[in-house]
Amino acid sequence: MIIISVIVALVALVIGSITDFKKREVHDYVSYGLTFIAVAISIIYTIIIWDYTPLVQTIMGLLIGLGIAYAMFYLGQWGGGDSKLIIGLGAVLGFNVFPVFGDSNFLFPLLIINIILAGAIYGLIFSVYLAIKHRHEFIKNLRKWLDKKQIMNARRILLGFVIISVILIMFFIPQEFKLLLLSIAALLFLVFYVWIFVKIIEESCMIKLVDIEKLTEGDWIFKDVFVSGKYITGPKDLGISKHQINVLKKFRSQGKIKKIMIKEGIPFIPAFFIAFILTIMMYYMKIPSLLF
Repeated sequence: MIIISVIVALVALVIGSITDFKKREVHDYVSYGLTFIAVAISIIYTIIIWDYTPLVQTIMGLLIGLGIAYAMFYLGQWGGGDSKLIIGLGAVLGFNVFPVFGDSNFLFPLLIINIILAGAIYGLIFSVYLAIKHRHEFIKNLRKWLDKKQIMNARRILLGFVIISVILIMFFIPQEFKLLLLSIAALLFLVFYVWIFVKIIEESCMIKLVDIEKLTEGDWIFKDVFVSGKYITGPKDLGISKHQINVLKKFRSQGKIKKIMIKEGIPFIPAFFIAFILTIMMYYMKIPSLLF
């Protein structure tokens, strides 16, 4: 059961990573299949040991994964495929006691932490790759952003804050607070320019015009779409629905609209895969017990 559960999870993550790279989507059969198999294994394990605890723990992991999935989806951080897959991983890992591997209480929370860390590093690396791949468009938008009046003013304010911080650190701040103030100044500087970088990447590499026929459920619409004065879909919908796609196809057949702009996200499932591998490795190295 241990081998089956890990293999099923890894296979689901590998398939999800491939389809996420190729099509920017994860098929429902991957995430739903992972959840179903995880629950089925837990039921079998419960029957074998004649103890309901593993099944309860699996259901708890599933429900917590569901809560995280809904939160991340409606905050606009994850797409539908990412959110559904985390539910399946929650069912595989369970909560309170790891139903497959043994006695760890923290593997699912540890997975979430690893996803955040791996996702941040992976997202930065992938963004740099996109910037290099679309370097001409990126440089063009970089110049445009840096020439914006609001950005120029923000850069001046940030530079002024850094200069004042350095002066305070050198002459006025007690020794024990110097590192803290320097860290805050450096963090603000870094966050500001990372934010600009992400915005430029979004405009340069992630916005594309697609034919209505090529839309798939869950695609993120870049800006509001109106046809004949009627609102059809937009960013606030958190992904276009099948009904909205059918409505657009109807208008397309009437010659009223052909293409719309969508925003492609970074394929994030590979970060799930890396985080899952890291979590299993940390479990066998007994790191969770040291952390918690």
